[in-house]
Amino acid sequence: MAGSQDFAVDPRNAAARIYLNGALVPRDQAKVSIFDGGFVVGDGVWEGLRLHKGALLFLDQHLERLYWGAGKIGLDIGFDRLALIDEIWRTLDANNMRDGVHIRLMVTRGEKSAPNQDPRNAIGGPTIVIVAEYKLLSPAILTRGLSLFTSTIRCTPAYMFDMRLNSHSRLNLIGALLEAIAAGADEALMLDPHGHVSSCNATNFFFVRDGVVCTSTGEYCFNGVTRANVIQLCRDHDIPIRLENFSLEETYSAQEAFVTGTFGGLTPVREIDGHQLPATLPGPVTQRLRALYESLKDSQAHD
Repeated sequence: MAGSQDFAVDPRNAAARIYLNGALVPRDQAKVSIFDGGFVVGDGVWEGLRLHKGALLFLDQHLERLYWGAGKIGLDIGFDRLALIDEIWRTLDANNMRDGVHIRLMVTRGEKSAPNQDPRNAIGGPTIVIVAEYKLLSPAILTRGLSLFTSTIRCTPAYMFDMRLNSHSRLNLIGALLEAIAAGADEALMLDPHGHVSSCNATNFFFVRDGVVCTSTGEYCFNGVTRANVIQLCRDHDIPIRLENFSLEETYSAQEAFVTGTFGGLTPVREIDGHQLPATLPGPVTQRLRALYESLKDSQAHD
């Protein structure tokens, strides 16, 4: 079993340099203090980016989300956006990377005077890490599809824990995934506090019934950049789409389903809670949206 984050191993990553607070270091030297706020209490935010044919895809949207999240937790990244972009490109240039790369940009509160949650105990600037790796979705997933299992763990409203915040604290989502793994599935499907279908543990969820693409209202799910792009692609290309509160039972009668994320783009789903979806993978609507999404990516390419 493998989830939506499953990737094809690339030996070039062993020699890739990691950005750590301005230095470019070998993988085995990319280490932070055990007193770092990110290690101690998950105090930080992160962003996933993709380098495609010389372009950092949808960069403005990703940085908007990163700086919004940092602002929500009172974390000063220490770079303005242009300076941070320069550091990302410095990392990519040092590794001679131009295509097929996934980047994990992580910012934590930095080292603290003691291992506790109080942000006032931070003793310096933030810890900034940029991990750039050659990483593509495992091709087998596109025809095998994902098996989803509905977790008992619910997505949370903003007044409890805002799902739009890309926080280093992911324990609730890991707990949902562990339930799915124990049930023999690849990934967890999660409901909102009212029992409506909301999100997966690491991706956003869509399903298709009678040619109509369906997804949640967005109130309780990740603020996905790929999700927003897929919604806009539907609207631009006259593909019917509904953003509403849907029941779990409605997903069982879907013809096809898929999940979205920066890493995998659109990944097909083959079953939900043991209910097999009838479309051959990838389904026709999924396949059309995947093609439109690839064209959207290529429109940003520099090579």
